[in-house]
Amino acid sequence: MKDLVLIGGGHSHAIVLKMFGIKPLPGVRLTLISDVLHAPYSGMLPGHVAGFYDYDECHIDLRSLAEFAGCQILIDRAIAIDFNKNLVICQTRPPVNFDVLSVDIGSTPATLSVPGAAEYAIAAKPVPEFLASWNQLISERQNHPEKPLRIAIVGGGAGGVELALNMQFRLGKEEGRGKKEEGRGKFGNGFCNGCNGCNGCNGCQEEGRGKKEEGRRKREENLENLSSEIHLFHSGAELMQGHNQRVRRRLQEILISRGIQLHLKEKVCVVKKSEKETNPQFPTNYQISCKSGLELECDRIFWVTQASAANWIRESGLAADSNGFMQVNDCLQSVSHPNVFGAGDIAAMVNYPRPKAGVFAVRQGKPLFENLQQFLLGKPLKPFVPQEQYLGLIGTGNKRAIASRGSLMWESALLWYWKDWIDRQFMQKFSNLPKTRNTK
Repeated sequence: MKDLVLIGGGHSHAIVLKMFGIKPLPGVRLTLISDVLHAPYSGMLPGHVAGFYDYDECHIDLRSLAEFAGCQILIDRAIAIDFNKNLVICQTRPPVNFDVLSVDIGSTPATLSVPGAAEYAIAAKPVPEFLASWNQLISERQNHPEKPLRIAIVGGGAGGVELALNMQFRLGKEEGRGKKEEGRGKFGNGFCNGCNGCNGCNGCQEEGRGKKEEGRRKREENLENLSSEIHLFHSGAELMQGHNQRVRRRLQEILISRGIQLHLKEKVCVVKKSEKETNPQFPTNYQISCKSGLELECDRIFWVTQASAANWIRESGLAADSNGFMQVNDCLQSVSHPNVFGAGDIAAMVNYPRPKAGVFAVRQGKPLFENLQQFLLGKPLKPFVPQEQYLGLIGTGNKRAIASRGSLMWESALLWYWKDWIDRQFMQKFSNLPKTRNTK
């Protein structure tokens, strides 16, 4: 019996588990170490922030997936690897033996270099902690939609831009709901300031209908004066530097037109608690300080900067690049430890460097599964070549999207629905799994 241990429930490992359930390997014992039971799917998270998807629609149920694969699942966080004894060291559980190891733990935004960021900012990853903070904020807005709110987002890449647009849409929706309730109280029964209990005269009804239509139009066009502000900080002169000029220019236009305040060429150097009086409804006020001298008081700070790797990858002795990401060869195999494989954001292909994007993790799932089985069977591994370019579909928060690929750009509501279809098709692969797996 050989022990194959998977660390992390990322996109690649979800596909590996599904394929092991379809094509099991006799004599292999599977173990998954994950700190969550439901793994977020990155493609649908911006839509979840905007309120288009509920929790279950954008999370993979790892427990049912592990059951289908005949895999033991341990809810814990790996913190080290002891290669002398072939053990994975966990945060709370006893060490786990392995013969073959695969790592797919994703990445987190780099905050350590900025004093106060790790303590006071909300990182976009790990996703469960981010969503808990976001849901708390939405709950506060639902109870007090009229209260002033200022959000700062640090990081002007695709993740930060998409987060800003989807956050603004959701906050506007909550504020609009609050104003709709207020309007219903004034006009729902036909009363207005000029009537004395007229019980629904045509004038009052038409006035209420007109104001409701006007409010709906303004909310859709993001022209209504919202009580919330969003500030986007980026150290570069242009947003989204991994995309073409047309995409960058168009998204900057959209951000500005919707009132999202851009702070370009502003390097955040300190995050701290505010010394001013705090808003009683939002008592956790903070201050962002930039190298230029710019300072901003805000109620929440979301951190979406360049990805960083878990420290234990390098500390365990695995070969890593200058940013700490695990180096793998064309077969997704560690260049320093042949019995260790890696995929997703945590892995850096030596011969094919690519951006940290979910599309690459999804494409690595099948070749990772095949090479894990080949290695366990003692057969030659199969090289994998990732695509050079990929289609980026960036949601703008209003059920529209912008497509970016190489020098091409396309903007349409149809793109959002196409993206929605692609994402739902992917998630469908992990739904309605058979209770018993193939045992051939």
